Amino acid sequence: MLHRKSPLSRRAFTVTALSALMASGSALTAGTAAAGGTDRDRRHAAREMRGMWLATVANRDWPSKTGLSARQQRAELLTHLDTAVERRLNTVVFQVRPTADALWPSPHEPWSQVLTGTQGRDPGWDPLDTAVTEAHKRGLHLHAWFNPYRIANHGDLGRLVAAHPARQNPDWVVPYGGRLYYNPGLPEVRAFVQKAMLDAVERYAVDGVHFDDYFYPYPVAGQSFDDDDAYDAYGSAFPVRAAWRRDNIDRLIREMAAGIKRIRPTAQFGVSPFGVWRNAATDSRGSDTRAGVQTYDDLHADTRTWVREGWIDYICPQLYWNIGLAAADYAELVPWWAAVAKGSRTRLYLGEALYKAGDPAQPAAWQDPAELSRHLTLAKKHPEVRGHVFFAAKDVAVDRIGAVDRVVADHYRQPVPPPV
Repeated sequence: MLHRKSPLSRRAFTVTALSALMASGSALTAGTAAAGGTDRDRRHAAREMRGMWLATVANRDWPSKTGLSARQQRAELLTHLDTAVERRLNTVVFQVRPTADALWPSPHEPWSQVLTGTQGRDPGWDPLDTAVTEAHKRGLHLHAWFNPYRIANHGDLGRLVAAHPARQNPDWVVPYGGRLYYNPGLPEVRAFVQKAMLDAVERYAVDGVHFDDYFYPYPVAGQSFDDDDAYDAYGSAFPVRAAWRRDNIDRLIREMAAGIKRIRPTAQFGVSPFGVWRNAATDSRGSDTRAGVQTYDDLHADTRTWVREGWIDYICPQLYWNIGLAAADYAELVPWWAAVAKGSRTRLYLGEALYKAGDPAQPAAWQDPAELSRHLTLAKKHPEVRGHVFFAAKDVAVDRIGAVDRVVADHYRQPVPPPV
């Protein structure tokens, strides 16, 4: 069974696997640079997403550590953008609100501690402004990645800066699993987090707005998410609490989409959920998987409906499993998601677990540099798949076993503009 504690969740990896990696990436071979490919390949490439996530939570990808000077932070950020160009990617998904904080001078939330080591301390520059400006100079799109409800990766409200909205409004906060979350069931919380995120959309020429897989938190054995008071106040119209929770997240998605289109009509709104909506054993419409997490039931995120109803511009499910894995086979999930996206206005991109390539803790498939290239080859059989996003930037640069080199050589022979 797949479960939250396994390496199957990208975000679990993000928080826990923080050991330093090599700083330099392997160079692309001369043969990689050769132009070529069939007409079909060129038509496909002309509209494809080639992205990478740039994670800042717990300094996963950037900055490499807290307390660097503004000059050092900026240099590291530009290096990541340059690496994206070198690898013939066209989009960077930059995490700018990792834990109810900000990587821009927000009037609503404190500066993120990932910059200076101290929450609320001004780093002396504006990372989001630099990221947008410098990405555009390089022909890249920049999607601003927000986490809506996570407040802290610890459980102590007193550790937050005194002016933090969570400390000013402790009734908004739910401690759970050793962490702090805003309560998605409170209308005032939903209004606040949208205001905080849309501030960045209004102030910066971002090309997209991106949510990851955290809505209601992943289940923690033996614990319950205490939203009893909110359910009593607002859930009477729903037969069960789970339906009310899903409606809360549906409302966030619809309202956020409307806000983005009102403020910046050209910006795309996308979500990268955990890769299994529901198992077929739970719901006949689900995938032939045996995942221990199902987004519909556990995170209360009805991602299938968001696609079918066209509430979001793109979906990028985290298909972080190898071809042939019994519990969640990449080769099973790609056609399932393609069928969900077929006929909808929502574009389908696929999230790829580059971080697993060459990790000795992973199964044998991930020790093969060709595994990810095979993913892209398989996906090309499904016209609904419009591209791929790789987790994450540090791994794109390091390329431990040459998996990125192989993808570029096999699939990214020419640079292509970002999808619009």
